[in-house]
Amino acid sequence: MCLAVPSKIIEINDTVAKVDVDGVVRETSIMLLDDAKIGDYVIVHAGFAINKIDEEAALQTLEDMRNILAADTWQANGMNDHL
Repeated sequence: MCLAVPSKIIEINDTVAKVDVDGVVRETSIMLLDDAKIGDYVIVHAGFAINKIDEEAALQTLEDMRNILAADTWQANGMNDHL
């Protein structure tokens, strides 16, 4: 299963952008987007920015992902019996 993750564009060099995902910086192709600019949030899948997303939706999605990962960590550590 693949997961597309909201990422913030922090630098652009031609058709390659540096994006920040929760503090992790990666390079991604923006060749599929016509109007990407620094500060935009994009959905990145398999190394390509495939769609722009508004900031509120991007931040909510990242928060939801953090919560899911935290719950999974609690369950993996056997902590769910104490909830």
